[in-house]
Amino acid sequence: EALRGRGALSCAMAAPGAYRCVECNREAAELYRDYQRGVLRLSICKSCQKPVDKYIEYDPVIILINAILCKAQAYRHILFNTKINIHGKLCIFCLLCEAYLRWLQLQDSSQNIDPDDLIRYAKEWDFYRMFGIASLEQTSFLVGIFLTLWWMRPEMMKTKSDFILLLKALLLSSYGKLLLIPAVIWEHDYTPLCLVFIKVFVLISNSQAIRVTLNLNRMLPWLAIFFGLVLENSVISLFQKMGWDV
Repeated sequence: EALRGRGALSCAMAAPGAYRCVECNREAAELYRDYQRGVLRLSICKSCQKPVDKYIEYDPVIILINAILCKAQAYRHILFNTKINIHGKLCIFCLLCEAYLRWLQLQDSSQNIDPDDLIRYAKEWDFYRMFGIASLEQTSFLVGIFLTLWWMRPEMMKTKSDFILLLKALLLSSYGKLLLIPAVIWEHDYTPLCLVFIKVFVLISNSQAIRVTLNLNRMLPWLAIFFGLVLENSVISLFQKMGWDV
């Protein structure tokens, strides 16, 4: 079956185990084979006898929809069979969205409307403070997840590459936080409920990312997320005891 050029990766062959079958998660050395003259054929997994990565010939929009639906196959395609390096930038942008939401809520609760430069400077500093708090909370959440997984399954976190891959998966799966901005811009009576749904969606995506990356059952990822939330909420409580608005 010929592949469309837009869906094919730049490299068909790689070292053994460089790719994964999106269906059974088995390692694969190639995703497709080039027969010259523009004819490419999907590689077949030796384990499940299905195409190693059917998403190569899919339109990016279809892949995104499948990822939003939290399909494990789409997650494996993105994490193992593509070279996406936007997780750092995505993390920063998500933190900015969260900081903006908190900063906006803080301004709404403030009754001071003095346009003085000092007041504007204080409000700008509040935004930086909210960004710092959001960063610390995100870090605490991730640390809680890694500590739980390391304690429960130490054999899965043996190398630096295992740590980096899981971190990348968690950051990429937090893309749902980008929905915070539209939820605030189109503010209505159901905005608090929308924020709760966004939080739940992000947690579900995080759970699926852990499950796909480490090839686990459904229970352990949720346990890791639970302890991550416990550590995150502990940090929030600490800030509140210090008298900070979070």
